[in-house]
Amino acid sequence: MRDQNTGDITTLRSFNRLYTNWLGLLDVHLDGSSFTLSEARVLYELAHRHEPTAAEIARTLNMDRAQMSRTLKRFAHRGFLETHSNPTHGRQQLLILTPTGRAAAKDLDARTQAAVGALLQKLPETRRQRLIAAATMMAQALERKVEAPAVKLRGLKPGDLGIITARQAILYAEEYGWNQDYEALVARILADFHEHLDPTRDAAWIAEIGGEIAGSIFLVHTDEPGLGKLRLLYVEPVARGAGTGTLLVRTCIEHAQNLGYERLTLWTNSVLDAARSIYERAGFVLIGEEPHHSFGQDLIGQTWSLAL
Repeated sequence: MRDQNTGDITTLRSFNRLYTNWLGLLDVHLDGSSFTLSEARVLYELAHRHEPTAAEIARTLNMDRAQMSRTLKRFAHRGFLETHSNPTHGRQQLLILTPTGRAAAKDLDARTQAAVGALLQKLPETRRQRLIAAATMMAQALERKVEAPAVKLRGLKPGDLGIITARQAILYAEEYGWNQDYEALVARILADFHEHLDPTRDAAWIAEIGGEIAGSIFLVHTDEPGLGKLRLLYVEPVARGAGTGTLLVRTCIEHAQNLGYERLTLWTNSVLDAARSIYERAGFVLIGEEPHHSFGQDLIGQTWSLAL
């Protein structure tokens, strides 16, 4: 855990250095204006709030009150700001931008829009899309008041089979040390699923959170009438604990019932504790297990069954 935490800290610090340099946040004046970064943030809050107090802005920006006081004094000296007493709280001063202050805020906003727009234009479209998607995800992760996006299920679309193969191979290598034999197995399973797909007996679901793939599951027919297989359940680490795996398994079971299946089976390994817990809660019963050496590891394979 300590090594992982150290790695996370290093990654975040590296990103912080990269984006502050890229956006020019270390420049003495922001976007060619006369304002420092902290002054620009205060000016933005003043322009987008209705008669705030200094304390409100300080709390929003996590800014020291002494620094806030110095910034407001500079704004008042430049004719950007005026104050008046709060009629409901005599000791509070309400802050109001003057026409000069609003003009300065408008000019700064235009400069920032132009500067960021110029940076984005330098990026190829694919990198630009990835940057915006990542920025959206980071904002959602850091914003305490925003509820986690709901898990949504959809069917397969082009590219999903390759993504699922890659993500499962990467995750099981990182978490369990499995080698590329597992990647080859997943690729074969998914290739067979695509080649022999029967919409009256087979189905697949992709879980998404905030538009990003968060997991998947497959319902596959067998040669035995009334028997189907649940295959390749996986959930991305960021989606674990949100009920994603349970939703995928429940959806697969309900669809199998609707198609008239009498029984579902699945094969897994004993080390996959989280998945096994989901199967048990869904009513699956362990009917057999056997040691084997696969994917570069000594494992215990398990077969589970559910009567529908």
